[in-house]
Amino acid sequence: MILEYVILINLFSGVVIFCSTRKHLLLSLLSLEFMVLCVFLCLFLLMMNYGYELYFSLIFLVFTVCEGALGLSILVSLVRNQGNDHLLSMSMLSW
Repeated sequence: MILEYVILINLFSGVVIFCSTRKHLLLSLLSLEFMVLCVFLCLFLLMMNYGYELYFSLIFLVFTVCEGALGLSILVSLVRNQGNDHLLSMSMLSW
């Protein structure tokens, strides 16, 4: 029971960090990955408690890796085009 509360506190701290990060894109991507890791731990504990198969968590990890690769590719293209990853120097018209 305490483990679930610790994971939920970590998840909400990831949400707070994501909402307060306004300087670099890499920091926001790292906070998103932290939140996904917390959701994976919740999903894994739920599957273990109810005796379900763990293939759903494997599929979740596959989608997580795809999301991380997509975020890194966006970061690399942004750094190549603009020279930095500052969120304040971007505008939606330049994408």
